[in-house]
Amino acid sequence: MSIVTVQLGQCGNQIGHEVFSALCSDIRGTHGLCSKKENESYQESCKERFFCEEESGVPAARAVLVDMEPKVISQTLSMAASSGHWKYNSHSHFCQKQGSGNNWANGYRVHGPRHKEAIMELVQKEAEKCDRLGGFFTIMSMAGGTGSGLGAFVTQCLRDAFPTSFLLNHVIWPYGTGEVIVQNYNSVLTLSHLYHSSDALLVHENDVIHKICAQLMNIKQISFRDVNQVIAHQLGSVFQPTHTAGGGSGYSRNPLGDLLEPLVPHPEFRLLGLRNIPQMPQSSLAFSSFSWPGLLKHLRQILIANAHMEEGIDWQVRPPQPGSSIPSTNKPLHFNTSIANLVILRGKDVHSVDVGSFQDPSLYTSWLNPQDAFNAWKTPRAFNKYEKSAALVSNSQFLLKPLDSIVGKAWNMFASKAYLHQYTKFGIQEEDFLDCFTTLEQVISSYTNL
Repeated sequence: MSIVTVQLGQCGNQIGHEVFSALCSDIRGTHGLCSKKENESYQESCKERFFCEEESGVPAARAVLVDMEPKVISQTLSMAASSGHWKYNSHSHFCQKQGSGNNWANGYRVHGPRHKEAIMELVQKEAEKCDRLGGFFTIMSMAGGTGSGLGAFVTQCLRDAFPTSFLLNHVIWPYGTGEVIVQNYNSVLTLSHLYHSSDALLVHENDVIHKICAQLMNIKQISFRDVNQVIAHQLGSVFQPTHTAGGGSGYSRNPLGDLLEPLVPHPEFRLLGLRNIPQMPQSSLAFSSFSWPGLLKHLRQILIANAHMEEGIDWQVRPPQPGSSIPSTNKPLHFNTSIANLVILRGKDVHSVDVGSFQDPSLYTSWLNPQDAFNAWKTPRAFNKYEKSAALVSNSQFLLKPLDSIVGKAWNMFASKAYLHQYTKFGIQEEDFLDCFTTLEQVISSYTNL
């Protein structure tokens, strides 16, 4: 089944380009470490998911590019074409001359309705090219105006136009110190609207990725491109083909459905976090060797202690003892409770790996059977030059702190009516803000009480 990617705003288009580049370089790599037959079926499966064959023989990404200013889209189109290995379809982009000025209301109330038909027609065309449409993957930032405001509007349009398709929003969480003075407003408006129309939100925090670039990748002068490449690597490690638990010998049929059905068992809990292990500069790979038990031990502790990467994990955090009937408020400090987890293993000797430690009932909330709450996918095909690698997609309390913080900051600004006139002039009233705060307070409360 195929996935149509919708890249929204500057951030969405730059990350989208890196994602397709990472997928393409992975399937072209000779580092599969698996049988020729396995490698071929992996390549075919990836192409069906993300690319359509063009007459020229160069695969074209199944993507729609949307931005309210032309610069980033034209850069993205030419960078993809100049790679020679893949490209964007020349007619699947939409841009205007004036941006959204980092104003969510402008993107949502003005640009969205004005350009709805043109944008949705492009999406419809991409969807019709798929033999079987698995769903939509949108990539956007929460802090600006186009990605967030227009992104929230387009997500609602996708939900209305394709009510039975899976819809996953990839959202970039802004730096805590912030690039935009009103980013907390934009973020609150974006999150609450997506919560109503999307199946799940897969979140990457800029601060976390920045740390990975500095500490694991040893990059001295970190650029947006460095950050985006780490994000693209992590997304690729989830979306490249794998064998699902009950899927027989073939690769997973519906990647979005297989991902979302086990991970989002309840509509109140739609926030997904992603962690990857190992991550290191290419130059270090030749000198490193990993064992599955070691990787999984680290990955499990990353989950339990809500660590951002394999460096600096707090090994003191332990799950609560079974049988102890402590109310959830007295849980061990910093322990991260999960609703559902998915571990994806790629590489050598993958079928002999024991993932039993992730099925420990003490990791999960009491209302779900641990057998249903945990899934593992595996493939002997290595990813992106790593002999062994593991990814964890988790619906857990990963995002509780950042969410609480962003809502708190936005509320403080709202209470003093700071910058509200910029939103009211585009028709977003104080009641709209209050609705959004109510939605997110409910989300915070639900995750807190796990």
